Amino acid sequence: MAKFDPDLNLIFQALSDPTRRAMLARLGKGAVPVSELARPTGLALPTVMRHLSVLEEAQLIATEKTGRTRLCRARPDTLAATADWLEEQRAIWEGRADRLEAYVMKLMEQGDAGKS
Repeated sequence: MAKFDPDLNLIFQALSDPTRRAMLARLGKGAVPVSELARPTGLALPTVMRHLSVLEEAQLIATEKTGRTRLCRARPDTLAATADWLEEQRAIWEGRADRLEAYVMKLMEQGDAGKS
């Protein structure tokens, strides 16, 4: 697991909105000012700022003010921790599915043996 334990509820809530996912995807290419993130959304600046605050609260982005410009950048460490958690869950469920498949195969073999 990552060096810190992010709040997965906040992360998944933040990722549930397509506008925020698009902003995060853009930030994956590098840090940009808020105005550049707002442009493709067509949303009013206060609405964009609310989306950014949700992303920041989830620790998916960091912002810093330089003069009159607020610069946003992605925090890939948070996504890595989330990916680790998802991988753990996937491994658990794959193990369960494998055991279920083995059990079903055993039942089928027993059923075939009983017919002979």
